[in-house]
Amino acid sequence: MRQSRTQQRDNARWLAGVDLGAARSVSRVVLRLPAGWGARTQTLSLQAGADGSTFTAVKAAAAYAFDPAADNTVTLTLPATVQRWFRLTVTANSGWPAGQLSEFEVRSS
Repeated sequence: MRQSRTQQRDNARWLAGVDLGAARSVSRVVLRLPAGWGARTQTLSLQAGADGSTFTAVKAAAAYAFDPAADNTVTLTLPATVQRWFRLTVTANSGWPAGQLSEFEVRSS
C-alpha cells in the first residue's frame, strides 16, 4: 500500500499514513525515487505501530544511497514485525533540503 504525506516534527521530516488495513507480518520496505533523478544519500529510520499514533523503532537511522544505476531503489530489511502502520523518518538528504520519495512499499514476510 502506498500513501505519502510529509510533515515536520522534531526537526525531522517523516512520511506518515502507510496503513496496511490490518496488522500484518512485514520484513521489507522498498523505497524509490524517480529513475531519472540524480544520486543522493538520505538518512532514514523506520517506525511501526498498531494504532497510527504510537510508533516504535523497527529500523535504526542509517544512510542509504539512492543510485540511478540501481533504479534509485533502496530496500530496508528488518526482523519480521506484525504491525499495521509504518512511518519513515528522513533526517538528512544530500540532494535536497527535505526528504524525498516517490514510492514507499511495505512488503509482507
